Amino acid sequence: MAEDRLQFHEMGLDDRLLKAVADLGWSQPTLIQEKAIPLALEGKDLLARARTGSGKTAAYAVPVIQRILTSKQSVREQDVRALVLVPTKELGQQVQTMIKQLTAFCSRDVRVADISGKADLSAQRPILMEKPDVVVGTPSRVLAHLNAQNLSLHSSLEMLVVDEADLLFSFGFEADLKNLLCHLPKIYQSFLMSATLTEDVQALKELLLHNPVILKLQGSQLPDSSQLQQYSIRCEEEDKFLLIYTLLRLRLVQGKTLVFVGAVERSYRLKLFLEQFGIPACVLNSELPVQSRCHIITQFNQGFYDYIIATDEQSLVDPTSARQTTAGKGKRKKSSEKGAGNKDKEYGVSRGVDFQNVSNVVNFDFPMTVESYIHRVGRTARADNPGTALSFIAHTELDLLSEVEEALIGENSESALKPYQFKMEEIEGFRYRCRDAMRSVTKQAVREARLKEIKQELLNSEKLKTYFDDNPRDLQLLRHDKDLHPAVVKPHLKNVPEYLIPETLKGTVNPLLGRRKKRSEKLKPGGVMKSSFKKNIRGKNPLRSFRYSGGRNRDKKGKKAES
Repeated sequence: MAEDRLQFHEMGLDDRLLKAVADLGWSQPTLIQEKAIPLALEGKDLLARARTGSGKTAAYAVPVIQRILTSKQSVREQDVRALVLVPTKELGQQVQTMIKQLTAFCSRDVRVADISGKADLSAQRPILMEKPDVVVGTPSRVLAHLNAQNLSLHSSLEMLVVDEADLLFSFGFEADLKNLLCHLPKIYQSFLMSATLTEDVQALKELLLHNPVILKLQGSQLPDSSQLQQYSIRCEEEDKFLLIYTLLRLRLVQGKTLVFVGAVERSYRLKLFLEQFGIPACVLNSELPVQSRCHIITQFNQGFYDYIIATDEQSLVDPTSARQTTAGKGKRKKSSEKGAGNKDKEYGVSRGVDFQNVSNVVNFDFPMTVESYIHRVGRTARADNPGTALSFIAHTELDLLSEVEEALIGENSESALKPYQFKMEEIEGFRYRCRDAMRSVTKQAVREARLKEIKQELLNSEKLKTYFDDNPRDLQLLRHDKDLHPAVVKPHLKNVPEYLIPETLKGTVNPLLGRRKKRSEKLKPGGVMKSSFKKNIRGKNPLRSFRYSGGRNRDKKGKKAES
């Protein structure tokens, strides 16, 4: 079958583009790329639905770059020829990175600018004045530049791309998008890329596409059970904390993990809870500056962190849909609404952002919609990599679980969530520790942590904008998973006594033995060893045990000479 598939070199692509594709290590196109690229190069409008992680970004980026290179052979005038609309700033930066990688060998001929960031319009004006070939941005940001006359598309635009089209309306961009269409020429080629085909996508299709080719690839919106294993486990509020502690502390969950919660306050509560046990984690939510968010994602992809606690906030779009996971959620809802003014409405972590090599997704709070579940779980098992999704289900979330199960069973019965076989009674010994930790994580501690983190990240954000532009190597030293410590931390909780580990896990998990092994490994002379004098025995310290014997030797030599 692989021999019958269309290869990149058979698509009529520019040699510089083929070289960049080879450098990225893409031996052959994915299914969406194989079908979409030739159709796009023929000039057809496309509506493509393919599951997340299937290579949709390259499926439109390659033909966009190829068409610009072709047009520049006859027309040398510099103009904005392609516009890529994205729902979130994080996705905007990711698209820009992908296009820069693909134009590595033709960067003089194809320039790209990402204007989705939070910088002032006046700061981005000089970039747009240079008329980059490709502009990436959110609808509201592009419209603001069009109204400020920093950008003109009416005469030059040839291609319009809407990435993650199913999210644009749900992120509140409907009015901006309709106003933006007035600034576009009458004739242009359009691509709509989406993980799901919702009513919003159908509405966009009517607005933007002209006789489109509709590609519906992969029957299931998620990979099948051979690649993605999906589990659910029934547990109430306290059990959720107990279970996440056990899974992470005993390393039952291996590899990079995304933990999704439903509100900003919940993310800090969980971070402080894990801090009690010496488990470092990053927090990612809409209150953090966009530079810090993008830097956290970049470092996570580079392997700096194992755990990210991400907030998937449906209530940003519709405040009435704020989730209630516990009976006391009403008070939490009020506090989250107070801080709503500081939230970034163009934030989206579960939406389209390419987290690389994520082994596990944990739904600490279950998502509110089927689409949200698909986008969250789609952060793992990307391309051909395996992945696991585990959802904690409280009794108030059972209806949401049944909706997701029905949606997934409808297309592929094998992709349904299976019950996670875990005996909660075996980890009862850890419960008193979890209660002890939860008592330390008070509302006041959460509030202080939230303020401290935002202040720190604002400082980091300023550093990221200025200092780190000139000193990129120092950027690696900036970490986002440091302890916040507003809660009282009890040192004894960091260690796991052997007697608390369940009998069934003692064969595979023994943190104490592992620690001893690591210490003994460090003592092996594998290189230059530095030892501090404080640790040395007094007699072995050369500065204290040194004795001058020069005089004695002279006397002996003198006597020998006399004799």
